Amino acid sequence: MQVSLVQALLIALLAYLGISTWILGVGYFTTYRPLIGGTLVGWVLGDVTAGMQIGAAINAMYLGFISTGGSLPSDLIFAGYIGTALALSAGLDAQTAVSLVVPLGLLGSALWFARMTICSFFAHWADRFAEKGDLRGVALTNIWTGQIVLFVLYAVPTFAAVYYGADAVQALIAKIPANWVTGLATVGGMLPAVGIGMLLNYMGRRPLIPFFLIGYLLATYLDLPILVVALLGAAAAYLHLQYKGGPSHEPAA
Repeated sequence: MQVSLVQALLIALLAYLGISTWILGVGYFTTYRPLIGGTLVGWVLGDVTAGMQIGAAINAMYLGFISTGGSLPSDLIFAGYIGTALALSAGLDAQTAVSLVVPLGLLGSALWFARMTICSFFAHWADRFAEKGDLRGVALTNIWTGQIVLFVLYAVPTFAAVYYGADAVQALIAKIPANWVTGLATVGGMLPAVGIGMLLNYMGRRPLIPFFLIGYLLATYLDLPILVVALLGAAAAYLHLQYKGGPSHEPAA
């Protein structure tokens, strides 16, 4: 699949919006995730189903993803947007694509730390503007300068990788022996288990184990759809918080 100039520009713009806070601050919980990113990339490239499948496979690997304390173990924008675009352009299946995105995520993580370092200088500029009572200067350094850096660090590499890297990936895949491609697909099929394992590690607290077992039994033995299990889990979590940790609404005596 040949990626056109317009398609590469659209994917680069979507990648920037996914990492940015422009969309009412909800990008981190929606367009930042590989499932949504892969679907959007598939829409741009004309194969929504394949994009969604690749995005879902990548997302499964990062189920236990968490970024705290200024750390970023892997960048989901590069993994989801660039990874899906390169996989679709090279004709890779979801399992093989997963093994491809690991180095992309690590590269994006390095750029994320570069972004934090650069933007730290703007914070000091904002302090100086605040001392002078220049609200326009504070707004400029806190909003526009950071967004410009974000655009340069994410949109530009995404465009270059998608537009110029597609042919390189196709040529590389053509030179890889068939048994190596099979090995990559096998490893890619195992990597989502890492994300599931990380998620289970967070759920390893004793009070949460019964909820996990109930969900497992509902999905496995009763063969309920995953959406139904998720809704039942949300209802159970709500009741658990209400009866255990929720505030009391009883009137005082």
